[in-house]
Amino acid sequence: MLPDIQHAIRLQILDDRVAALTKEIAALPKHIAEIEKKLESHQRRLEIDKAALLANQKDRKRLEGEIQAHEQKVSKLKSQMMDAKTNEQYRAFQHEIDFAGQETRKAEDRILELMTDAEPLEKAVKAAEVSLATEKKHVDAEKAAARERTATDQKEIDSLKAERASIVTQMTPSVASNYERIRKGRAGVGISEAAAGRCVRCNIVLRPQFYQDLKKGETIMTCESCGRILYYNPARGVDDLSGGTRVNMSAGTGVASDD
Repeated sequence: MLPDIQHAIRLQILDDRVAALTKEIAALPKHIAEIEKKLESHQRRLEIDKAALLANQKDRKRLEGEIQAHEQKVSKLKSQMMDAKTNEQYRAFQHEIDFAGQETRKAEDRILELMTDAEPLEKAVKAAEVSLATEKKHVDAEKAAARERTATDQKEIDSLKAERASIVTQMTPSVASNYERIRKGRAGVGISEAAAGRCVRCNIVLRPQFYQDLKKGETIMTCESCGRILYYNPARGVDDLSGGTRVNMSAGTGVASDD
């Protein structure tokens, strides 16, 4: 196999890995945004429950104040009623006392209703607070992991790019340039294996003579369909030192067969 082909195969492996890492880095902020959005939703739910509980407590306090005012009024009316001069005055005082009593009972009934409503609200707030605290820890951990993963990926990308630059310097400039041009125009894939008479990447059948020439490995050839650089990777015989038998092994790059 020509050295330029070997280098191009290695470039493709490096480029595939860089693309995968770059995609992963790009996906991490989206992942963090999604879990933060979920956290914000839980936070808003807690705020709504807290606001409802606070309104409930304010209403109860207001009603308790009204009850106290009614009781004070009744006490004052009873005191004044003792000084009533006529039955008409007495009945007027009694009427006001009865009315104040009715208002007091209404307020007490409403307080009982609010207390009943408050119980599930209090439970919901406590449960939401616990859940939110747990979720915040989870989000913080995910953020830390994302930052660590991004740093690790970026470090690997820098290393791969350094290796790539070194390989390019070892290639024939025209071959390196051609590989790069093809790769950019073919979904990031500039070189493909040829096997069973087909280009593995685009799956198009190669002309018999073309395939035979490719097998010789004497020159750089490109697929007549997709334009990618092609290489043929023959099965190689390996001696089994223990028994001297021949074992066929096929090596490849693992390039997927789609276009």
